[in-house]
Amino acid sequence: MSQVRGDVEPRYLKRVPIGLEEKCRGTARRALFTTVALTIGLLNGCGATRPSKYYQLTVPADAPAVERADTVPVSLLLGGLMTSHLYREDRIVYGTSEQLGTYEYQRWAEPPAEMIQEVLLRHLRASGRYRAVHYRRSNMKGDFALRGHLYDFKELTGSQMSARVTFDLEMRDLKNGATVWTHYYTHDEPTAGKDVPAIVAALDKNVQRAVQEIVESLDQYFASHPVK
Repeated sequence: MSQVRGDVEPRYLKRVPIGLEEKCRGTARRALFTTVALTIGLLNGCGATRPSKYYQLTVPADAPAVERADTVPVSLLLGGLMTSHLYREDRIVYGTSEQLGTYEYQRWAEPPAEMIQEVLLRHLRASGRYRAVHYRRSNMKGDFALRGHLYDFKELTGSQMSARVTFDLEMRDLKNGATVWTHYYTHDEPTAGKDVPAIVAALDKNVQRAVQEIVESLDQYFASHPVK
């Protein structure tokens, strides 16, 4: 007897038992839910970034323009401080003389070279000793120009933590281009603690000390070299 073709059910068309089919579907759904949950968790984790903290140096307010009897009749032009890329960015630097690093979430409000330049400018203006003190621009005219190089502005790690500031300045007579004054400053200021605010406070104190030293040195120069 021959078989009817329609009576033969090919093996690959046989159905999976109902219980097993539901179990597979449930496993697939759970796997899908787990994947979605993990994805959402990762996205939320990426969004929860740690906030950065910003610090700045103490900058004196601009003093009113008052002519003093001992005012030197010159205009000073203050140029920028040349420095490495570390101090042209806003990261707070730490380390030793051989190895340096930067904090990720502790930063300066402005690059250190620019902050020191502003502190110096404000102090020179506040001294009232000069007819004018300006940033040096291409179209700005003056009598003397100051410029310098910043070498260190960092947390110095070790048994006794401190804040190191090192830079030098020079002043040129713009009439003849001669360098008439130079000043080198370096000092390690001890910190009152080991956290970043204590380091910032020590760096600020160090800069204020350096700027005061520079203002007094320039005062002495013009006192011994009267401008006619």
